[in-house]
Amino acid sequence: MNFNLLLEKIESSKSIDFGSVFGKAIELFKKTWGQGVLLVIVTFLLMLPALMILYVPIIGAAMAQSYNSEMSSEMSPAAMIPFFLLLLPVLLIIQTISLGLMAGFYKIVRSKDLNREVENNSLFMFLKKPYLGKLFKLSFFSLVIALLATLLCVFPVIYVSVPLAFISIIFAFNPELSAKEMLKASFKLGNKKWLITFGLIVVSSFLAQMVGMILCGIGLLFTASFTYLPTYLVYKEAVGFDDDNEISQIGTSEV
Repeated sequence: MNFNLLLEKIESSKSIDFGSVFGKAIELFKKTWGQGVLLVIVTFLLMLPALMILYVPIIGAAMAQSYNSEMSSEMSPAAMIPFFLLLLPVLLIIQTISLGLMAGFYKIVRSKDLNREVENNSLFMFLKKPYLGKLFKLSFFSLVIALLATLLCVFPVIYVSVPLAFISIIFAFNPELSAKEMLKASFKLGNKKWLITFGLIVVSSFLAQMVGMILCGIGLLFTASFTYLPTYLVYKEAVGFDDDNEISQIGTSEV
């Protein structure tokens, strides 16, 4: 979708009913929970090597310290240097993988929403060379924004959480846009629909955690993806998709 057209659709979008979106999210979850479980498992497995690399300096420094009785009880600044050197690139790798998988998941959600068949490699469709550059830039931008918001205390973090939640959706359905354009569109949509999106995320997260804990904790594996669906539906209601015209034309011809 053209960038200017995307912004126009966001600006001219109508109000969204909370109850309607939440009800649709529950119905959509019934269709997509299996892919949601796959998303959680695959994300963890792909991030595991990066997480192991991240904790190697900490574990190594702690072990070295435990064998040296003359060292102080706290980890020395020198021992933390490898950790900080690895922290940013590892976080970028994790964020890039997560963003790419989330974009693929939203493409699956769209297919399920239309009752279409899902290709086996749909979850990994954006973790390919043509998209990695944009994924890396978006991951870098989002990490910087999140870091700056964290330094400014709690409320900025809460604010930016909504626009950042739209990045993977904007990327999934507008991959032809530049990274900066995607980021601008995400904040445009996040600002426009901030309150209802934040409320949907909070309620869906609470419900997913509550049901997951009732199912002895392991249920979180099955309910975690429910929290991603309200943002998809907000995008659907506010912006729509390029195939919406195709669907409406088919429905008109059938009548």
